[in-house]
Parts: sequence; C-alpha cells; structure tokens
Amino acid sequence: MTRVADYDNFARLIMSDSDLRPRIKEMLVKNLMLPTTPDQIGDDLPLFGPNGLGLDSIDALELVVSMEKTFGVGVPNSEVAGKVLRTVNTIHDYILEKRGEAVQTGGKIDNPA
Repeated sequence: MTRVADYDNFARLIMSDSDLRPRIKEMLVKNLMLPTTPDQIGDDLPLFGPNGLGLDSIDALELVVSMEKTFGVGVPNSEVAGKVLRTVNTIHDYILEKRGEAVQTGGKIDNPA
C-alpha cells in the first residue's frame, strides 16, 4: 500500500463523528444525483420507499459502491445492506462500528464475506 493510501485510510479512521453525518448526506446527494440538498435529508428519514427519499435497488448498489469509495467501508451482502442502508443514522452507526473494528485490527477496514 502506498503512503497516500495509508493516509487516506488513516484519515477515514480519525474523521470526527460530527463530520460523518453531513459527509454521508453529501455522498448521497452527489453520488445518487438526488434532487435535494444534504441539509434537507433528515438523519432518520427512510432512504427507500415512498415515505422517504424513494431510493430503489439500483440506488442501493450505487450507495454500496459510494460507501466503499468515500469511507472505505464495504457492505458484504444483501442481509447487511437491508439493515445498514435504512437511514443516514444506520449508515453512520455502521461506519463507526467498522471504524472501531479497524482500530482493533491496526487500521485495516475489512469487508467480511
């Protein structure tokens, strides 16, 4: 791994909790090309379905890829995705959980199969 990649992984690990929710919202708007602004997305707003942002299965795939690229955190299967990709808060909690695991394993964020 290069020094730049090491730094990027380290930066993801030390990102403050207060920065994380806004970054998740920015990722959603930018990568899914949502017709809204990050500040209009509530932390507990459902991401899928008619009573929320209205994302669909294609958006879910894009979201998983975006999470990997932006935060270095993968979603290993559809069962985990169903639990994690509900709201900004559930994504936030998952990233923090994976970050905690990464600290325990020396900074590497693994994607369990």
